[in-house]
Amino acid sequence: MLNGCSQFIHIFPKCGSSVKILIGEFEMARPRSQFLEDLEDSYSAYYDIHKGTEESKLPLAFRADFHSTGESYFLIKKAKIWTNETNEYVFVFSAPWFDADAVDECVQYALDTGLPLVKPHKEHYYSNIHAIFVADKVSPEIRSHIEKKKFSKSYKMSLHGFTLLETAYIDLSSDEYGTNKEGHTLNKFFKELLSKK
Repeated sequence: MLNGCSQFIHIFPKCGSSVKILIGEFEMARPRSQFLEDLEDSYSAYYDIHKGTEESKLPLAFRADFHSTGESYFLIKKAKIWTNETNEYVFVFSAPWFDADAVDECVQYALDTGLPLVKPHKEHYYSNIHAIFVADKVSPEIRSHIEKKKFSKSYKMSLHGFTLLETAYIDLSSDEYGTNKEGHTLNKFFKELLSKK
């Protein structure tokens, strides 16, 4: 499950801390703790931040919730044409590295925690769940595993909206990142964030 992370925790007291040193055979491009701070700061401008707790037994750094309601009117507010509610629930997991079991467990936790937060109704457009993996190193096999993750759910045949799972990884040894098909819009966000040295 998270045995790989536990082994590294024995060497490095905190899963969320790191420095620019050699770990195994790769060198850190940037400290993970600093990147997590930058990531959280970026989300905090428009998202509500919930810090991770020990209760989950998973390396959850934080959760970020976004809520938005768009409305269109015809001349006056009483003549409302449509209303769209959109939500995002972002789960950021941080560890030196992840194996497939750890990824599966984290994704399942994100779904189990995020789906009960969805409140479908006739003006609900979507409530998407994001699982983002920040690691010192992400192997090619785990990159592919994360990119292949899928989940979707519609409410009343999409009349009350839908939920998609968006997954992504960030490899801090190389500043490389990737997402599943549904999370492709995150690529621009990661590119801008990683360009900040």
